[in-house]
Amino acid sequence: MPVEVKVKKGEPVERALRRLKKRLDREGVIRDVRAKRYFEKPSATKRRKLKTAVFNNMVRLKYDPR
Repeated sequence: MPVEVKVKKGEPVERALRRLKKRLDREGVIRDVRAKRYFEKPSATKRRKLKTAVFNNMVRLKYDPR
């Protein structure tokens, strides 16, 4: 899925680059590229996901309004 950013007439290239970076960040492209930079064993992937789920659950319980 290509990501395109059209440079408007009279727009600086730096601003168009900033818009491109924001769009890539919003769509998670950079995060995926960094995650796939090295091979991760399936067991390590499961362990990492479980660790983040436990952390998110802990935070959710801590700030629960009940």
